[in-house]
Amino acid sequence: MDTGTGTDGNGNADAVAEEPPAGTEPTGIPSRRRRLRPARIALAVMLAVLLPLLAAEAALRVNYTGHPAEGTRTRSRDAIWLGHAWVDGRKRDADVAALARRLRGTGIRDLYVHAGPLEHDGTLPGSAYRNAPWLLRSVHRALPGVRVQAWLGDKLASEGPDGLRLERAGTRAAVVRSTREVLSKGFDGAHFDLEPLHSGDRDYLSLLGDLRRVTRAHDALLSVAAHQIDPLPAFHSFWGATTGHPKWWSQAYFGEVARRVDQIAVMSYDTMQPLESLYGGYVAQQTGLALEVTPRSTDLLMGLPFYHENRFGHWAHAETVPAAVRGVRLGLSRTDADRARFGVALYVDFAATEDDWRAYEEDWVR
Repeated sequence: MDTGTGTDGNGNADAVAEEPPAGTEPTGIPSRRRRLRPARIALAVMLAVLLPLLAAEAALRVNYTGHPAEGTRTRSRDAIWLGHAWVDGRKRDADVAALARRLRGTGIRDLYVHAGPLEHDGTLPGSAYRNAPWLLRSVHRALPGVRVQAWLGDKLASEGPDGLRLERAGTRAAVVRSTREVLSKGFDGAHFDLEPLHSGDRDYLSLLGDLRRVTRAHDALLSVAAHQIDPLPAFHSFWGATTGHPKWWSQAYFGEVARRVDQIAVMSYDTMQPLESLYGGYVAQQTGLALEVTPRSTDLLMGLPFYHENRFGHWAHAETVPAAVRGVRLGLSRTDADRARFGVALYVDFAATEDDWRAYEEDWVR
């Protein structure tokens, strides 16, 4: 009989160790349960993160299936981003003539010509776009009906100490003054690309309100380059908490921006997608999400990757023009196939290849 004293009934040492009280472990003996508990927690956390992502990737692959609807091609409201060489003296008449030959017969209506960047205080020296008058005259002569917008932007101090600070009223006022000065040179609009711009930024919305009053006074367009929309609900919050860079906007915030501008161009590249089919499905998803909240009075443009870098976030073998165009057409087909104020925006002229142009023309224009 075990008396619980470590001896048998005759007072001799018992060969069986005393059973520990419930909920305790013998001193000095490692607990398998304790060892397993952190591993189980880590596995649960990993699955909680990975399973939704894997499900989302599978959904993107499904998004890439099917056939685009007839008529989901250019509405002649496309655009292209052009580099700074067009306004700083490096380009000549022969370059404008070559650009005109390239663009005739396509759907491109707007040129976003890099005229900045803005200084961190919101100012912009006129020397930055000194050749703008020549460019405007040359383009309007060679491509009647094509609009030339001043592409302005800067790095925001939203994730570091350096950059433009939208929360400062004086800085926003300087951006407005810079825009007024640019438009006085004859640009047909002002196109803004401010990054990284976090979802929900009210100072940005305030700036857009001030800018729109200026552009309307000049009978000019206000357009913006927009971040991508959450591929999963509140994904920007999760990504911001884990990486410090909330890359996406909420769909609601995207809609708020779209209601304050004449054009909104989604930067639908740098998506971290590793396969062409996943990238195309992602673009289809982004197109649908953007269409749902963009008013019909605003031009919605989806970006096409006319560049070929390989780095974290962008794989050239996956982010191709054919995949992007197919994704755009699928998203348009499923959400609002007859949307008139819709197009694509090509990024960027100086990195484009003949294959990029061919894919745009054959898959979207014709």
